[in-house]
Amino acid sequence: MELHVVQPGDTLYRLALEYGVSMDRLIADNGLPDPSQLVVGQVLAVRRPKVTAIVREGDTLYTLAQRYGVTPRQLLRNNPNLHGRALIFPGQVLVVCYEEQALGALTAGSYAYPSIDRALLTQTLPFLSQLTPFSARFTPEGELLAPDERGLCRLALQAGTAPVFHLSNLDGKEQFSPELAHALLASQQAQERLIAAVLQQAERLGYRGVDVDFEFVSGQDRAAYPAFLSRLRQALAPRGLFLTAALAPKTSDGQPGRLYEGHDYGLLAGAVDFALLMTYDWGWSGGPPMAISPLPQVEQVLDYALTKFSPERLYLGIPNYGYDWSLPYREGSRAKSLDNVQAVRLAWDRHVAIRYDQSAQAPWFRYVDAGGTEHEVWFEDARSIRAKVTLALNRGLHGVGYWNLDRPFPQNWTVLSTLAKIRDGGER
Repeated sequence: MELHVVQPGDTLYRLALEYGVSMDRLIADNGLPDPSQLVVGQVLAVRRPKVTAIVREGDTLYTLAQRYGVTPRQLLRNNPNLHGRALIFPGQVLVVCYEEQALGALTAGSYAYPSIDRALLTQTLPFLSQLTPFSARFTPEGELLAPDERGLCRLALQAGTAPVFHLSNLDGKEQFSPELAHALLASQQAQERLIAAVLQQAERLGYRGVDVDFEFVSGQDRAAYPAFLSRLRQALAPRGLFLTAALAPKTSDGQPGRLYEGHDYGLLAGAVDFALLMTYDWGWSGGPPMAISPLPQVEQVLDYALTKFSPERLYLGIPNYGYDWSLPYREGSRAKSLDNVQAVRLAWDRHVAIRYDQSAQAPWFRYVDAGGTEHEVWFEDARSIRAKVTLALNRGLHGVGYWNLDRPFPQNWTVLSTLAKIRDGGER
């Protein structure tokens, strides 16, 4: 896979000729909404097919997979123009494999809200080992409050993606509540009630594991939290279900701050099967403009995590979003969230070039809106995703986890599936 940074005068037609690939392939692999609107500084992922197949009368995706010794999911990943659907027609040319060899294997997971667009979900599921609907909550007494996740679980299972149950300490105001977490962690009876309900929900909907995401846990509960997770893990293990915990991005044992004090990596390592490092949101809506997931900071968190966890038990968190800040930044102001495809379109609309921060390994640009206000935008592209996925592979991590699936980012899945062999949903 080559990454081409668009230069002045570039056209998709000229790039297709230069790299010896079809325009349709470049459009599909990069999710280009309008191929005539290339932005200077925009990056394009270029893959060269090694083996292709022409669909014959009577062929199905499954018979083609058998003929060439690949899986139907791999054919769907290699042909994003199928949009995750096994609908093919005679004369159609499908890519069986590309010239590039994967650098290693990863489990790829992502969170998704139950309201996610079903077409977006369908076209992305072939790239996912795990799908985690967001999010079940609970009362202080341990009563489970779960949204209707049947549709997401059914589609995931049909696509060969393992659904994972998500449990958080979000309250009625959509805030992570240390008080709610404390009420549960202080009551053995509430924990038993909640664990029983989680097991029942997992059996009813076919969940293959549980992901617990308690954030802003109080420092006084730093021992009680892993104790609860250990009890939950003991209940899940006989049923063949794994337990993952989402962890604040710490860099030391005694790191101060409300986000960090309740997450004791050492104790948590003994309580769960896997951990997701939430290595994103350095650039966040309420802070000053900067990269969402700058690579040096990500590496610092990973270096620390590897002193407590073996690499095969860790997922690296990857953001699927960007932010648009108004300048000058003022404390208390809020940046606007946008997806990575929107960011490139915004640069086109405002006639500005995209830049790339080599230290942070992240794209960004500035523009002036119609009212004369300057803005700064940071987001993700194929270069930044390549840097993070390569880091996960080089460090021997179990996988990567995305927040979240609700925003389209076709280029990400091209990069991920090129660099890594994505494990199927049933693989551990």
